[in-house]
Amino acid sequence: MGSSESAVVAEGVRKRFGATVALDGFDLTVREGTVCGLLGPNGAGKSTAVRILSTLLRADAGRVSVAGCDLERQAARVRHRIGLAGQHPAVDEILTGRENLEMWGRLYHLGARTARRRAEELLERFGLGEAGGRRVKHYSGGMRRRLDLAASFILAPRVLFLDEPTTGLDPRNRNEVWQAVRDLVAEGTTVLLTTQYLEEADRLAHQIAVLDAGRVIAEGTPVRLKSLVGGDRIDLVLRERDDLARAAAVVAEVTGAEPGVDTDARRVDAPVRDRIGALTQIMRVLADERVEVEDVALRRPTLDEVFLHLTGHGARAGAGREVVA
Repeated sequence: MGSSESAVVAEGVRKRFGATVALDGFDLTVREGTVCGLLGPNGAGKSTAVRILSTLLRADAGRVSVAGCDLERQAARVRHRIGLAGQHPAVDEILTGRENLEMWGRLYHLGARTARRRAEELLERFGLGEAGGRRVKHYSGGMRRRLDLAASFILAPRVLFLDEPTTGLDPRNRNEVWQAVRDLVAEGTTVLLTTQYLEEADRLAHQIAVLDAGRVIAEGTPVRLKSLVGGDRIDLVLRERDDLARAAAVVAEVTGAEPGVDTDARRVDAPVRDRIGALTQIMRVLADERVEVEDVALRRPTLDEVFLHLTGHGARAGAGREVVA
């Protein structure tokens, strides 16, 4: 999973727009050949961070290195080593897929023959070979996004910035984009991804950084971040609502934790340490007491729960960075 070298390093980055502080000491390190998911609520500074890292915006303070180059002194060199795909595909609907890629090649100062060859290579790489001669207005959303990714790879960048790449796509098209990203990373590309879909970060990212109020408040692998909100949980759905109190008492006794009770859903849930042992004991006691269970599940915390836990805590208390990698 990537190397020990860093493809992106940001230290103490600050950016202000008038009275609004967009980034307030933003720190981030991304290893080569990995996917880093940048998460945060609206206004947290995600897009500002991407614009600075991709040379589209200058920071007020701080140090940034991308693909081995200092952003302040070697911005032009950085631009030749990165790719960027924004929230909306930057492709021309009137042109064909092939013509779009050839146009981008010429904009990157490739010769006509080299641009044509590169366009063919990328159409095949992103599964668009058969659609290369069709006008983009006839492409599906997933095909347009894959074409946009292909355009960002004209110069085979070492680092690719993706700003909410699957916003508005249906699940099938989203999966197509996810597979394209996985293929790029398997070949050594480093990806920094901002997304509003927590499932997307869970599926793709080796590392996640949670941004709130312009700074990273926690970072680590998805598994480690989930551990911040506790371990596994047991969920019970009872057949009879009248049994909720007794079931809650049993769950509390076995787990040593205060269970949650949802009367309308006839549900009792609580965190557990010894997941299998606790489940076995709870089910045995409930069976002995003739409490009928309609459904039971063991589950791990979700990134949604992590996100709410971290950003809520950070917004109220101004929490510092929590590193769990």
